[in-house]
Amino acid sequence: MVSSPHEAHHRIFQENPGLFASAFRALGIPFPEPVAVSLMDTDLTEIRPLERHVDTLLRIDLAGGDCLLLAIEAQGRKDPDKRSSWAYYLAHLYAKFRYPPVLLVVCRDKGTAEWAAEPIRIGLEKHPSLSVFPLVLGPHNVPVVTDAVRAAEDLPMAVFSAITHSNDHDIAAILDALAEALRATDADAAAVFAEFTEAGLGATPAREIWRNLMGTGLSHFRGIVAETFRDEGRDEGRVEGRVESRVEDILRILEVRGVAVPEEVRQRITACADLPVLDVWFERAVTAPTADAVFEES
Repeated sequence: MVSSPHEAHHRIFQENPGLFASAFRALGIPFPEPVAVSLMDTDLTEIRPLERHVDTLLRIDLAGGDCLLLAIEAQGRKDPDKRSSWAYYLAHLYAKFRYPPVLLVVCRDKGTAEWAAEPIRIGLEKHPSLSVFPLVLGPHNVPVVTDAVRAAEDLPMAVFSAITHSNDHDIAAILDALAEALRATDADAAAVFAEFTEAGLGATPAREIWRNLMGTGLSHFRGIVAETFRDEGRDEGRVEGRVESRVEDILRILEVRGVAVPEEVRQRITACADLPVLDVWFERAVTAPTADAVFEES
């Protein structure tokens, strides 16, 4: 289940990989013809350093046999630490995969978008060793889709437009066009797009407008969305509870055995949300001579 505006703003690229092509056309940027798009592991962690995760990572196979990587980051506010992280992501991706990496940052407010678009130059002022030029999508350049026919032609872009412009004065017209387009769409597909829209609008007045539309003109698939939220919410809650319990188990068994747990190890364990991985770490914690050994394969 998509549970937050941040998640929705990059997850829509996972569910609709072709959206990036529409996005680049909106920016007026020439882009090679893709023939396939593959979702990749977002974990950019090395063996020892702190864990680093890009929001969404796609491998794009191009006509002619070449490939590139598209790293997508959803940025809700200015964060100076992100700029060094983005440079790290790109350098690490190129070193690991040997494919040219492209950074796309998606933002919901103009100020953050303008900040994110600033070049990142590392090294000497007049001769930087590394330069990063993020591509940025935000309210300043994402099309405002207020025509239902246009929305129906490219539903992922229409949803992305609604999320990106959630605070704009045109949002009611954007949502009306999207709702009308969804009425003519298969109910199951419409339910998915409606879920993305509601999550992506977040705690904004636009969300209430959308919910009112959902309660009237979109009532024929409202039940699908509601049931999806209930079922996935229950499943997600159960998994989260098991994750928290397993984290506590790992730390407790190390403590009982008298194994010192450095802060970086504690942070790595508590930050992990992958239950199978935690289960493996728990088994290793029973005999591990050091906290670091929990992460080492035998």
